[in-house]
Amino acid sequence: MSPRDALLQTDASAALFDRARAVTPGGVNSPVRAFNAVGGTPRFIRSAQGAWLRDVDGNEYVDLICSWGPMLLGHAHPEVLEAVQAAVARGTSYGTPTEPEVELAEEIVSRTSVEKVRFVSSGTEATMSAIRLARGFTGRDVVVKFAGCYHGHVDALLASAGSGLATFAVPGTPGVPASSTELTLVLPYNDRAAVEAVFAEHGDRIACLVTEAAPGNMGVVPPEPGFNEFLAATCTRHGALFVSDEVMTGFRASRQGQWGLDGALEGWRPDLVTFGKVMGGGFPAAAFGGRADVMGHLSPEGPVYQAGTLSGNPIATTAGLTTLRLATPEVYDHLTRAGETIKAAAAEALTAAGVAHTIQSTGTMFSVFFAEGAVRDFDDASRTDTAAYGAFFHAMLERGVYLPPSAYEAWFLSAAHDERAVQTVLDALPEAARAAAATGRS
Repeated sequence: MSPRDALLQTDASAALFDRARAVTPGGVNSPVRAFNAVGGTPRFIRSAQGAWLRDVDGNEYVDLICSWGPMLLGHAHPEVLEAVQAAVARGTSYGTPTEPEVELAEEIVSRTSVEKVRFVSSGTEATMSAIRLARGFTGRDVVVKFAGCYHGHVDALLASAGSGLATFAVPGTPGVPASSTELTLVLPYNDRAAVEAVFAEHGDRIACLVTEAAPGNMGVVPPEPGFNEFLAATCTRHGALFVSDEVMTGFRASRQGQWGLDGALEGWRPDLVTFGKVMGGGFPAAAFGGRADVMGHLSPEGPVYQAGTLSGNPIATTAGLTTLRLATPEVYDHLTRAGETIKAAAAEALTAAGVAHTIQSTGTMFSVFFAEGAVRDFDDASRTDTAAYGAFFHAMLERGVYLPPSAYEAWFLSAAHDERAVQTVLDALPEAARAAAATGRS
């Protein structure tokens, strides 16, 4: 047993991890789950209810991941379960159009800037399809993205910045050929001058600029005031499409996603938007949508091909539709209040322990950077003290709080995080902060 697991019984998780590594690369089906960034034994979860996870050893944790965002209402919400069980009883997949997918599309259109929407099965698929559509609509090939923004494991977007501001990107991982990223430009986030320079040089070749509406994959790094509006206007001026990735923020940052926090107020809208996570209610579902004239280029209306056997699956769309209908303004008010309580307590505990930190948020999403000063781009985020976070993570875990097993992720709450769950978090924070102070650079 690792010293980091000393306060909890983890034998069953450790045994499952050994079995998993024999048949699955790294023993997991998504890399961050392996605990490589924090050390120790990954917890294999057996069940979840409300705000709580229970692992195979019988340990219980307050869940501050919420399946990386989707569980807005909490785990095993009774009305979502009832709707899903009724849908399963009617059959799990038909390969035909169904009523729930129409109703879910109507719900998304009514709450966001998009006019038409197409369902897929993952956020990666949504972004990949949106980029293909942007290229097909504009007749151009170049894509602009920002360092630190993650858009799924699309080859063209798993790219690192080239040697100069306006040079094309290089592959960010083995297995991605240079030909897949040679039409991708990577810029620092929140940098208007960099955007203007790239469009000045390559504007007539750029099909789209894609950005997380508010980055959450390097920790929460909000767009500076007016930045998304600036991106939308720049794209319009140069005939490119503005693609806003709301896979994480959609229906999570607010009832209308990040767009509801800036675009709806400032009077602009993206040309294309990608959705996922909350809109699937915990099932594998995602979507991309946007202007009707752009979406009209998709097959069967237009020439840009996109298809998927399980796209619009009736179980997933039922779960998503039920979740969105239950995601009332009162739900978001509760998430905001609970989040403010935890953020304030985390700041107090870390300050008292002398740990350098910055807490940033957008809507109901937030994260704690173990670094001094505001974080406005990927370089800033990279300053975080990962050793201190690892100690903090395990101290919280040992006291019954499950945080993201990476220093570069958002923290998520749900409508089910009641007084008991929040108090469990508050009680764990002081000792976790002291553990961070003892281990980190602070």
